[in-house]
Amino acid sequence: MTALSVERLFVTFQGAGSGYTAVRGVSFEVGAGETFGLIGPSGCGKTTVLRAIAGLNTGWQGEIRVFGQPLSPGRKITGAAREEIQMVFQDPYSSLHPRHRIARTLGEPLSIRGIPDVSDRVHAALDQVGLKQMVAERYPHQLSGGQRQRVAIARALLLKPKLLLLDEPTSALDVSVQAGILNLLNDLKAAHGMTFILVSHDPGVIGHMCDRTAIMANGSIERILDRQALADAVAPQ
Repeated sequence: MTALSVERLFVTFQGAGSGYTAVRGVSFEVGAGETFGLIGPSGCGKTTVLRAIAGLNTGWQGEIRVFGQPLSPGRKITGAAREEIQMVFQDPYSSLHPRHRIARTLGEPLSIRGIPDVSDRVHAALDQVGLKQMVAERYPHQLSGGQRQRVAIARALLLKPKLLLLDEPTSALDVSVQAGILNLLNDLKAAHGMTFILVSHDPGVIGHMCDRTAIMANGSIERILDRQALADAVAPQ
């Protein structure tokens, strides 16, 4: 089953009197349960692709389908698709409200949707990512970078998404913390049967996580590597 299909995706940002096309005709498919990577230098368009899939940037052209359901350019994602697609951002500190306790940050999406037993679900989500229940009463600045990213992952999982978008999820963390977060993501993926799209500039992260990866440059995909080709590409020479 195809989890994600992207066909001839273009994203153009309008400036003063002119536009800049950041993504140029990108196409790829991702199977259900797969971890698919997007790798390339800064400014190559990989995060822009991710934000279009997430519905954060609606100014795109082309075709995006998530589990067969088409997304519409110019419109925010609504309905069941909004719950099925979740995103974990690069900087866990800026993605959490600094004046809200973790309990509120995690509980609000559930309360808005009328989901019961919010406190129990928040505590269960924290436990799932290896955090103690007392974390729910803390503010983001009272947590370490690794703990904040685990909270961000817990928030993304609360609505039980099928597709999880990961934008450089460990680049803001110390090297000593990165492996724990990556292993946590792999464990959660196996437990919930999710599909991952992972953006990174780090070949080691991509090689550890991904079944296939697209190499991007100048807004386009240059080639797609399977796991063996990816392993050969990142192996020490």
